[in-house]
Amino acid sequence: MPITLDDLRRYAVAHSLFTPTTLKRALHKLGFVQADPIRAPARAQDLMLRHRVRDYHAGDLERRYAKLGIEEDFFINYGFVTSAIHALMHPRIRALPRPGEQYSNPWRAGRWPAEKRRRAAQLLDFIRERGAAHPREVDDHFAHGSVRNWFGGSSNATTHLLDSMHYAGMLRVVRRDSGTRVYASFVHAPAPSDEIERRARIDALLDVAIGVYAPLPEAGLRILVRRLRHGVPQWYNDLKSALTRAKDRLAHTRIDRLEWYWPAGDDPARSAPDDSVRLLTPFDPIVWDRDRFELLWGWTYRFEAYTPPAKRKLGYYALPMLWRDRVIGWGNVAVKNGALDCDVGYIKSPPRDRAFKRELDAELDRMRTFLRLES
Repeated sequence: MPITLDDLRRYAVAHSLFTPTTLKRALHKLGFVQADPIRAPARAQDLMLRHRVRDYHAGDLERRYAKLGIEEDFFINYGFVTSAIHALMHPRIRALPRPGEQYSNPWRAGRWPAEKRRRAAQLLDFIRERGAAHPREVDDHFAHGSVRNWFGGSSNATTHLLDSMHYAGMLRVVRRDSGTRVYASFVHAPAPSDEIERRARIDALLDVAIGVYAPLPEAGLRILVRRLRHGVPQWYNDLKSALTRAKDRLAHTRIDRLEWYWPAGDDPARSAPDDSVRLLTPFDPIVWDRDRFELLWGWTYRFEAYTPPAKRKLGYYALPMLWRDRVIGWGNVAVKNGALDCDVGYIKSPPRDRAFKRELDAELDRMRTFLRLES
C-alpha cells in the first residue's frame, strides 16, 4: 500500500514519542536535545524530555549532567549532544588561530585578532590550572571589560571570550551553577586525516539530525543540512554533497507533489500513537519544523515569545496540544501562587468525548508532578 500523509503524521508522533525510558537512554536514543533558556513553565529541554523519560522532573538534566555522557554544544542549534556526537564535530579549529590565518566559518567568520588570541591563551592556562572555572572567577582575575553582543546589547567580554573558546572546542561545559556555565579545558581527537573519514562523520551527524526530526519534506531536509554548518563549520563546503548522499540512503515517497524522507528501515504505515494528550514545547521535534507542522496538521503555529503582546494570537509561550495523532490546539501554562494555571485554546471546537477530558486532566497532573507542585 502507498504511504499517505495520514501515515506520515502518525509516524511523526510515534517515531518521536517513543516509550519513556531512563534519562541517559533517552538522551542517547535522541542524540540531540535543543535547549532554550525561557521558563514557561520550564525550560524547553525539560519540557521535551518529560515526555520521553520516566519520572522526569524539571531540572533533572542540569542536576545529572555530569553523569550522563553528554555535552553542551552547537549541533543544528544549541543544546545537548552525546559525547560520541560531540567528538564527531571536533576539532572545529586546530588550535588557537595563528596570526593571519583564516577559517571558512560562515557563522562566526573572520580572524581572531592578536589581542584575542593572547587573552584566550592566558584564559586557557588559568582554567587548566584551576581544573574548572566560573566566568565570574575569570572576570575577577582578568577584568576584560565588555563587548557588543549579537543582539546589540552589552556582554561581559569574559563571557564572550569563553563562549568563543567553547564553540571552537578549546573548552567544555562541565556543569552549571545557578544556570551559569562552568568551564574546563578540552582536548579533542585529531581532525579526520582523509576525505572518506570526513564524509563518514558528516553522514553520521546528518543521520542523527534526521532521526530526531523525521519524516522530513525535501525542503525541510535541505534546511536541516544547511543548519549542520553550525556544528561543523569547518566542513561547510562538504554539506551540498552530504545532502545528495542522504537522499540516496533514506526511504522516501512522493505525496501531493512533495518528496518526503525518513530513515531506511522504518515503516510509517505501521505507526500507531497512543491515546494521550500532550502539551509540547515549541522546540519539540514534532513542532520544530514549522513548515512540516503546517503540512501535517493543517494550521500555522507561531512562536510568539518575541512578538509584542498586543499582536499575539496564541500567547507568550503557547504549547501545541497533541491529542492522539492530531495537534488540535494549545495551552499557555504558568505557576501562580504555587498552583498550575493552564489557559487552553482550540483550532476548532474542543473534542466532546470523555476520553479527551480524562486525558487532558491526566496531562495536567503529569505537568504538576514534573514541576513538583501539589495536585
